[in-house]
Amino acid sequence: MNGITIILSLLSGVALFLFGMSLMGDGLKKVAGNKLELVLYKLTNTPIKGVLLGTVVTAIIQSSSATTVMVVGFVNSGIMKVSQAIGIIMGANIGTSVTGWILCLSYIDGTGGIAQLLSTATISAVVAIVGIIFKMFIKKTAYKNVGDIMLGFSILMTGMQMMSGAVSPLKENEHFVNALTMFSNPFMGIVVGILFTAVLQSASASVGILQALSITGSITFATALPITMGIGVGAACPVLLSSIGTNKNGKRTALIYLMNDLFGMIFWSVAFYSVNAFVHFPFMNMAMSPVKIAMLNTVFRMATILLLIPFISQIEKLVFKLVKDDPEELEEQADFDLLEERFLAYPALAIGQCHTAMNGMAKKSRKNIYRAMSLLSDYSQDKFNKIQEKENLIDQYEDKLGTYLMQLTAHELSMPQSQEVSKFLHTLSDFERLGDHAVNISMVAKELEEKHFQFSEFAQYELEVLVSAVRELVSITVDAFCDDNLEQAAHVEPLRELIGMLCNELKNRHVARLREGKCEMKQGFAFNDLLTNLERISAHCSNVAVAMIEIETADFDTHEYLRSVRQMKNDQYLDWFEEYAKKYNIASSKKERKKLLAAAKNS
Repeated sequence: MNGITIILSLLSGVALFLFGMSLMGDGLKKVAGNKLELVLYKLTNTPIKGVLLGTVVTAIIQSSSATTVMVVGFVNSGIMKVSQAIGIIMGANIGTSVTGWILCLSYIDGTGGIAQLLSTATISAVVAIVGIIFKMFIKKTAYKNVGDIMLGFSILMTGMQMMSGAVSPLKENEHFVNALTMFSNPFMGIVVGILFTAVLQSASASVGILQALSITGSITFATALPITMGIGVGAACPVLLSSIGTNKNGKRTALIYLMNDLFGMIFWSVAFYSVNAFVHFPFMNMAMSPVKIAMLNTVFRMATILLLIPFISQIEKLVFKLVKDDPEELEEQADFDLLEERFLAYPALAIGQCHTAMNGMAKKSRKNIYRAMSLLSDYSQDKFNKIQEKENLIDQYEDKLGTYLMQLTAHELSMPQSQEVSKFLHTLSDFERLGDHAVNISMVAKELEEKHFQFSEFAQYELEVLVSAVRELVSITVDAFCDDNLEQAAHVEPLRELIGMLCNELKNRHVARLREGKCEMKQGFAFNDLLTNLERISAHCSNVAVAMIEIETADFDTHEYLRSVRQMKNDQYLDWFEEYAKKYNIASSKKERKKLLAAAKNS
C-alpha cells in the first residue's frame, strides 16, 4: 500500500468508527429515555454515589463528554448543584475507559472452528444482520432503537478493522517507527494527545486509534502513557464549548471536567517521570497491545479519580474562585436563600421573605425590559445574550416562589396573611410574563439589526414616545409593589389606558403609511410586534396594580374593579390621564389631544 492509500483507509476507518460510536450512543440514550437524566440528578447526594453513577451512565452511553454536557445543562438550569456535578464528572472519566475494552473485541481473530465463530468479522456480521432486521422490519420504536445500537456497534467494529488494516503494513516502515518514537518524549506525547482528541472531540476515538496503531508493535509504554494523559485533557474541548452561553455555574461545571484531567496529568507525569529518572522502569520499552492500551487508560483514569476524591470540596472552592460571581449574581442567590423551609412554620417571617424575594424578581423583570427597549436604538449582542440569561433567572424566581408560596398556604394563616399570599400568587405570573415580553422585544430588535430594517422617521418618533410611556409605567408599577404604595399604584390604570389608546392610534397611522408607501411591509410586521408586546406589558402592570389595590378587600375580581374604575372616573383619574397625555404627546394638534381626553372620559 502506498502512503495515500494508507491515509485514505485510515481516515475511512476513523469516519466509520466515529459514526458507529455516535449511532450506538444515540440508540442507547433513546432506549434509556429520560431515566438516565432522572438518575443523574436525583441520586447524587454523596460524592461516592455521584462517581458510581457517572461511571455507569458513561459506560452505557459511551461518551464522557455527553454525560458531562448533560450535567452542565442540569447545573445551568438550577436543578443540580456544582458540588453534585463533581462526582458525576469524575465517574464519567472512569466510565469512558470502558469503550477501550469493547474495542478489544475487534482484535479477536480465528482461523477455524470455534475461534473463527468468535472472530470480529463473524460477530460484526451477525450483529449487523440482526440490527438491520430490527431497524427495517419491526415497527416498535424500542426495537428500532435497539437496531440502531447493533448497527452502530457493527459499524464501529468495521471502522476499527479498517484502521488496523491500514496501519498494519507500517510496522515494517522504518520512518514510521522512528516518527512514533518521538512521542516517547513526555511533553510531545501529551501535546499530541491533547490536540488529536480536541480535533476528534472524543477520548474514545483517540484511544481507539492508539489501539489500532499498537498492532504495528511500534507503540511502547513510553509512547502510550503521555498520549493517554493528553487524551483526557483534549476531551474537555467539547465540554468547554457546550458551556458557551451558560450561566456561571454551567461554566464552573465544564471547568471541573478540564481540571480533573489536568490535575491528573500534572501529578502523575511529575510523580512517574521523577521516579523513573532514578529507578529506570524496565517496562518503558515494552510493546503495547490493544488490551494493554485499554488497561493503561483505565488504570490511569481510576488512579486520577482516587487521587482527587478527597479534594472535592477544594476543587469546588477553586472553580468558584476562577469563575467569580459578580455582585448582581450574589444578590440573586441571596434572594433564593431567603426561601428557607424552616421559616414556613412562622408565616409572618416567611411572608416577609417572600416579599423581599419578589421585590428582587420585579426589579430584574424591569431591568430586562429596559435592556430590551435599549436594543431598539443601540443593538448589542452581549446585551441580547444577557436578556436571555436573565429570563432563565426570572423563570427560576417564578418556580421557587410559586412552590414556596403553595407550601405556605398549607399552614394556618390569618386573614391579612392569606390576602398577602394571594397578592403574591396573583402578581407572580405577571412579573414572569414581563420577562417574556422583554425577550420578545429583544428578538424583534435582533431581526431589525440582522436584516438592516429601519423604520420611517415618523414611526421611529412615535415608537420612542410609546416606549418612554411604557418605561415609566413599568417603573411606577415595580416601585409601587416594592414599597407597598397604593397611591402610586393608582397611577397605573390612567397611564395604562393612555398606552392602549396610543397603541391603537399607532397601528392606524402605520397602516396609513403603508398605504401611502412611506413604509414597507417588511418593517410593518416588526412594528406591529413591538406594539403588541408593549401593550401586553402595560396590561400586566395593570394586573399588578389591581392586585395591590384589591388587597384592601377580600374579593379579587379584576374585571369588576377595572369596570368600576372606568365608570366612576373622578377628577383625580382624569387629571392624571391628561398629565400623561400631555407628557406622551403624539397628537399633531391641540384639538387631537382634546379628542384623546374625551375618549378617555367616555371609555
